[in-house]
Amino acid sequence: MKEWIVIHQIKALYNHGNGLSERQIAKALGISRNTVSKYLKLPEPAITTLLSDTDRVKKLDDHRDYIIQQLQTYPGLSAVKVLRKLKAKVDDMAVSDRSVRRYIQALKQEISFKQSRYYEPVLDMIPGEQCQVDGGELRGVMIGGRETTVYFTVFVLSYSRLLHVSVSQRPTDTGMLIHQHDAAFRYFGGMPQECVYDQTKRVVINEVFRELTLNQRFHQYATAAGFHIRTCEGYDPESKGKVEAGVKYVKHNGLYGETFVDWRDLEQYVADWLDRTANQRRHGSTGQSPRALYAREEKARMLPYLPPSCLDAAAAVVVTRKADKTGLIAWQSNKYSVPMAYQNARVGVCEQDGQLRISDLSSGEVIAEHGVCLDKGQILKNTHHYRDRDLRVEALEQELQQLLGHPDRALALCTVLKASSPKIYKDQLAGAKQVLAEHLRCHGALPEALWQRLLDTPRLTATGLKERLAAYQQHPERITPAEVKPATSPARPSWPVMPPCMATPLARE
Repeated sequence: MKEWIVIHQIKALYNHGNGLSERQIAKALGISRNTVSKYLKLPEPAITTLLSDTDRVKKLDDHRDYIIQQLQTYPGLSAVKVLRKLKAKVDDMAVSDRSVRRYIQALKQEISFKQSRYYEPVLDMIPGEQCQVDGGELRGVMIGGRETTVYFTVFVLSYSRLLHVSVSQRPTDTGMLIHQHDAAFRYFGGMPQECVYDQTKRVVINEVFRELTLNQRFHQYATAAGFHIRTCEGYDPESKGKVEAGVKYVKHNGLYGETFVDWRDLEQYVADWLDRTANQRRHGSTGQSPRALYAREEKARMLPYLPPSCLDAAAAVVVTRKADKTGLIAWQSNKYSVPMAYQNARVGVCEQDGQLRISDLSSGEVIAEHGVCLDKGQILKNTHHYRDRDLRVEALEQELQQLLGHPDRALALCTVLKASSPKIYKDQLAGAKQVLAEHLRCHGALPEALWQRLLDTPRLTATGLKERLAAYQQHPERITPAEVKPATSPARPSWPVMPPCMATPLARE
């Protein structure tokens, strides 16, 4: 829009304060509110001078040729990067990012800097020649009432457009990708001559001048199976457009808007969707059903597929992890326990068939096994890995039963002590055993009424037990009912004479 037209429109809409507000004018003309404010504040002489100076020189005009050369060489160069290059070239370059951005926008209206990509028509592929492979993910899929991210890999036969989809609960690694190929080739009933991929690390480790360093594990599988690996240039999704369209189709037609009871329900849905919808529809490019076209023209041209022996080895690759001082290893954003003997030690870890197997690196013996957790930030602990402490607790409980000679009473006392001090239960057991052993050695068995009073005591501890037994020695009549006292000597208690070792009350701890 010409500048003089903008100024006149602003003045007309504002109408000396009786028309629209600055915000409304900016919205109506599609310009900045600051621009509206600037022109409204200009006096009439300044506006006349501004409009008459149509050929004023801009600060960046002296560097116009340099900017054009940079944009022609690097069409995607940002205004910020252009300004940084200018400041490196000219020390006293006093210009803002916004000015450079507007200057470049004006240049692009005059000169085309975009490097055109040249296309050629691609004839229909030879049947059985190629399969394009790519991965995707969809967040927020409702599975079991929870929003879940579903990761999937799409396989599209380039000739018939026959589709196969493998879904997973976590990002695909090389071993998983190998098994997904196995599932796809079994589904197709054969194998193509080549598979096309982008430059994912699961397939290609590095590329220099289109010389590829392939992922050794995946290359071993492809060689053993008998298909060729072909990769696209980096950041060039258009070179495998069939599968790119397939990924979008799986997202929007297959998964989006669906809810599932559990993961098995999702897998069954995908299998049914492939058979009833994706591979039965009339494809927009071929004009035919992928399943029908495949059966009629492509299936007979596919290579036979025999699962190679390295397939099982791909899933059983062992990696190392170091357990921390609490006996936990990290795996896929969760932590899993190992036996106490392996705390602060390195162990082997292998995930296979939804199970995490942890092994001794020297002997190869499996020392722990957990089900793989799909959540994040969880701790999966096998209580048997901490049995040394539990064995000590069990031994103390058994020793207490033997000391009292009354299993039910000992069990009741253990229950009270554990409820009172669960975090120091082992120490409480040891203390209670020591206190009771001393009392039984010096005074004999405790009366039933005293036992009942002790077991009814809230938050009973070993120290509290010691204090109550000492108090009982001083005033047994407060606890023991009259009927338990001997009839021949009512003034004397029914317990033996206090030995010298208990002549004084027990000191408080």
